[in-house]
Amino acid sequence: MSTVPVASAAPSAPAGRPARVVGGPARLGRRTKVLVNRLAAGDIAVIDHKGLDRISAEDLIAAGVGGVLNCRQSSSDTYPNMGPLLLVQAGIHLVDLPDDALFDRLRDGEHVEVRGGEVWRAGELLATGDIQRPDEVRRRNDEARREIGEALYAFARNTVEHMVEERELLAGKLELPRFATDFRDRPALIVVRGVDHRRDLRALRPFIRDVKPVLVAVDGGADSLLEAGFRPDMIVGDMDSATPRALRCGCELVVHAYPDGTAPGRETLVRMGLPHKTVPAPGTSQDVAMLIAHEKGAQLLVSVGSPFNLVEFLDRNRRGMSSTLLTRLRIGDKLVDAKGVSRLYRPMPGPGPLVGMLLVGVLTLAMIVALTPAFHNLSRLLWLKLQLLLGF
Repeated sequence: MSTVPVASAAPSAPAGRPARVVGGPARLGRRTKVLVNRLAAGDIAVIDHKGLDRISAEDLIAAGVGGVLNCRQSSSDTYPNMGPLLLVQAGIHLVDLPDDALFDRLRDGEHVEVRGGEVWRAGELLATGDIQRPDEVRRRNDEARREIGEALYAFARNTVEHMVEERELLAGKLELPRFATDFRDRPALIVVRGVDHRRDLRALRPFIRDVKPVLVAVDGGADSLLEAGFRPDMIVGDMDSATPRALRCGCELVVHAYPDGTAPGRETLVRMGLPHKTVPAPGTSQDVAMLIAHEKGAQLLVSVGSPFNLVEFLDRNRRGMSSTLLTRLRIGDKLVDAKGVSRLYRPMPGPGPLVGMLLVGVLTLAMIVALTPAFHNLSRLLWLKLQLLLGF
């Protein structure tokens, strides 16, 4: 990331404070979770993401972007979303633009320069927005924490609506096809691209190695599994954030369709010539993944990256997240969080320590024979008998 101070402040910079300048190729994407798959270090991400959530911010930081231009308001008015704060604390230049005109004025890959709150291309001013400064973002975050009541009310109302609208799903009336993946009496690991999912996967490596659970990825969670050195057994979702590499890894593909049967993700798999199955269901794709494992007889469901407390549910800021809470209530005590498993599971010893102990024993015996004259004749006799038995 290149940061070059200029002599005079840009119009959007406070008096006396030099404007920060970052430049790089612009990468445009209205869906942040899709855009992050093609970002490179130093890129300027142009997004359209109202109320930037923590997961998306962590992905942008991991990509090493030089700056983020958001065509929506990054901070939520109703809830202290952590996305903007994480970005600015990581030193990434974040600017909120007043509209999405930049998507029409820019082409993907064009070099832009962000001078404070201004966006320039080859000497032409394209847009002007508000710089998101750490102190201001933190202040808005603190204010939202004090006024969280409205967000809680909306979440509770949304949850009640889902209880009425999706009563068949929650009552167990989900129509499932026959799958090649066998869940019966096996633990299942459900991997969602969410909070700390990469770290949780690293912590669960001994559990995956020893127990060999069914690995179910929800969309982009498939790439996280591959990065960790594991191949998913099944991918569930609308296939919008899983890369072609993940989709072609040889696992079973299950498209989450709308209740009316419409399945946008199916077109992607048909175009790639990949066999798949379709499950029409309300709720989110992670709900469907959990219910598939539950209905097909998994003895335990370990959730990686899925929201597990009220703060994480509200931070995702999606209407469908209430259905995930209700799905958890339906599955009950079969479901545990990855952090709980990594803290409680004690790995089985691998072959390394056993081989080491065997080598130490052999070396100790050899030293005893070599240093004890009484054993010399006995060792020669045993060696002769071994040669006779082997026909040497």
